[in-house]
Amino acid sequence: MSVLKTMDTRIEKYAPDFELPGIDSQVHHLRRYLEKFRAVGVISMCNRCPYVGLYIDKLKKLQTELGKQGFTLIGVNGNIAQNDPSESFDNMKAFAREYRLNFPYLWDSTQDVTRSFGATKTPTAFLIDKDGVIRYRGQVDSNDQEQDTPEKSYLKNAVTCLFNGEEIGVTETEALGSSLVWRN
Repeated sequence: MSVLKTMDTRIEKYAPDFELPGIDSQVHHLRRYLEKFRAVGVISMCNRCPYVGLYIDKLKKLQTELGKQGFTLIGVNGNIAQNDPSESFDNMKAFAREYRLNFPYLWDSTQDVTRSFGATKTPTAFLIDKDGVIRYRGQVDSNDQEQDTPEKSYLKNAVTCLFNGEEIGVTETEALGSSLVWRN
């Protein structure tokens, strides 16, 4: 594993735009999502991370609950597949089928988008408002276990505050999870 300096896009700054292939054989553009939705949650995730496995049902539930209000999640896999075939594009498709993802799952094969966002662990959540500004980054919630009721639902609370025109109380938390594997 190698260490790579990230660009680390900050809260209240514009999110890096991207154009990435999805498992649906379409090219996905952040800008198009921002034109269609009130807010976008970008989740740095991968196929092999046990933390992602613990959160996947919570993410699907969040998409179902908040999708009706103009929110969408976008999963981005920025792990390098070169040394870990489980992270390949074909295995991303298998992962999405197995877990019945209800949100797009995109492949960042160059790791440029992942690095631009500043993600270093999976999962890491980024909430982006309709203007393209990052409003929250960090943990999905305060509980990485399979329990349905975490102490603090950081991402959900941030989306709710954003939609209600309220100040987001917690705008950044330390992401917990597996370290991303970077290209040598």
